[in-house]
Amino acid sequence: MSERHDAEGAAQEGEEAGAASPSRPSSGGLVHGGGVATHEDDQRGHPEPPRPTSPAPEGEGDRRLRRQAGVALVLLGAAIAAVAALTTPWRALAQGAPAVAPDAARDFTAAQIARSEAFDAATSLPAYLSLALTVVFAGLLVATPLGARLLGRLRGPWWLRVILGVVVLTAVVEAVRWPLGVWFETVLRDYGLSTQDWASWSADRLKSIGVNAALLAVMLLVLVALARKVRRWWIPAAAGAFAFTLAASFVYPVVFEPLFNDFTPMRGGALRANLLAMAERDGVPVEDVLIADASRRTTALNAYVSGFGATRRIVVYDTLLKAPQSEVELVVAHELGHAKKDDVLHGTLVGGLGAGFGTILLFLVFGLLRRRAGVASAGDPRAVALLMGLLSLATVASGPAQNLISRHVEARADAHALDLTRDPATFVAMQKRLALTNISDLSPDPVEYVLYASHPSAPERIAMARSWAKLNGVPEP
Repeated sequence: MSERHDAEGAAQEGEEAGAASPSRPSSGGLVHGGGVATHEDDQRGHPEPPRPTSPAPEGEGDRRLRRQAGVALVLLGAAIAAVAALTTPWRALAQGAPAVAPDAARDFTAAQIARSEAFDAATSLPAYLSLALTVVFAGLLVATPLGARLLGRLRGPWWLRVILGVVVLTAVVEAVRWPLGVWFETVLRDYGLSTQDWASWSADRLKSIGVNAALLAVMLLVLVALARKVRRWWIPAAAGAFAFTLAASFVYPVVFEPLFNDFTPMRGGALRANLLAMAERDGVPVEDVLIADASRRTTALNAYVSGFGATRRIVVYDTLLKAPQSEVELVVAHELGHAKKDDVLHGTLVGGLGAGFGTILLFLVFGLLRRRAGVASAGDPRAVALLMGLLSLATVASGPAQNLISRHVEARADAHALDLTRDPATFVAMQKRLALTNISDLSPDPVEYVLYASHPSAPERIAMARSWAKLNGVPEP
């Protein structure tokens, strides 16, 4: 149930791929269709043809491949639209539910609203600067040969140059973005949201950068290898992107999350017993309820569900345990809603299809931009610069659609929590606590709402609870 208070997380975590990636985005070699043989091939006795001074023009065979990829892109896009439309709960409450307008002034004092606005103003500038830096850096990689020239200085076998290319470009942009991160962290400390020292903060940031760069390097190694061997590389690459997304969703909770937090099973007692009884009553198989040691870095309250199948678990921040037990139960009831509706699985499916779609789109756009970027084909290790730039821009562009779906999914989980507990008064109290403790934006402007809001605003969630109360004949809180 995290909010957009981590503006840099929304603008930056999403940025760690091409410009270092605005979500998680990503160098010569054997070039199909006219190109450059590797030094390794030359050593095996295959003469190296002259290196072209510029990428070869597109032929009829290339145009035919692009048409085939275009057809596949349209079909896959239609499949994504259908899956998203069928799995996204566009209406959280039953049709005919009384409408209650969100009103921050009804539930929050003028001082609380002013604090929220001040925090939003203090965090918006570094967040927007981080986003702008991502777009500018990615644009340079896409529209100029700057990245290819930089990576052309790297030496070694093609696969090593791919890895080094990811490392070099990630290091460049992260070095520039580091001061923005320091700025944002300083604001969090000024408002009492961060409990980290600089060593801990730096370690977390470096681990995040390292994980993102490693995953990106693996993806681009596979893509470049396929491009060096297969003309229609978009076919196996799209299938691989789909499989990689599913695998990552399954293993992330048990492999990567422990890098950033320690997790311990919730101890026996009334709270655990009530949570397990609520899950059983809800018909949701819960593998475990874990406590994350979030207090070592933040005072914010949060809980989430991750993984699916054998890795699915509900995670509660230890900071949330300070709230009244009834409010903790409501937060977990929200997470049970995600598990009951298989939101993680559906999100992974849409994400996997989106990864395949993006791979085909990458193939098509790459062909249009390769000469401008100064590379002959995706099999050239220098192409890592263009690929990273395209991935980064695609991540930024897809963010608003992902947020739109996420807000509807979160609203349904809220409705599920109300159906399960039938306690809108506690729900409203819990939303107030979350908003005040996390310093949530109580009245986000439209641009921020589209760019960053993965959850409805606190006033929207409270208004929905009041609509639910009217619909179900329960006293309106």
